[in-house]
Amino acid sequence: MDNSKPITLAWTGASGAQYGLRLLEELLKAGRQVYLLYSQAAQIVMRMEAGVELSSRPQDVRQQLCDRYGVSTDQLHVFGRQQWTAPVASGSNPPQAMVICPCTTGTLASVAHGISDNLIDRAADVMLKERKPLIMVIRETPFSTIHLENMLKLSQAGATILPANPGFYFNPSSVDEIIDFMVARILDHLNVAHSLGERWGD
Repeated sequence: MDNSKPITLAWTGASGAQYGLRLLEELLKAGRQVYLLYSQAAQIVMRMEAGVELSSRPQDVRQQLCDRYGVSTDQLHVFGRQQWTAPVASGSNPPQAMVICPCTTGTLASVAHGISDNLIDRAADVMLKERKPLIMVIRETPFSTIHLENMLKLSQAGATILPANPGFYFNPSSVDEIIDFMVARILDHLNVAHSLGERWGD
């Protein structure tokens, strides 16, 4: 992978806002440039689950998150859901990889069927057609047959289906450790170095 290229992170309205926030924090800490996309439903979930108010103005969210994590605005770029001039909307300038975390089953369905009526779906579609890594962190239970069929369809198309299913063999003592377990798995698939907990066998 070309580690000089940005990583796209999309937040949708699935439960699991803390996964998305922690992943963003770790990507920025690793010095990676991030393109952030977020849905209207993600704004609601962020407020409910993490107490984070996301403005509908991408430039305000950019400054808010850069201040939160102590990074330059050069490192984080935030795009609106209909901002079709964003780099992620075209295969001529694809990022290194894209992660949808957390990912709703609605977004799963839209991407599986090529319905690109917002920037998140279009960015995912670009990753598939350009054969670039697309990681979908599905947060739902139980899965219906439709969900499973959509996951199979996307897996066959080259996406990585990485449900938010943390392990407990490391005996977590806090919710933060459970969150870090999942974020570590995502970072591993992105080839981004981290120090989030011990590895199996160590």
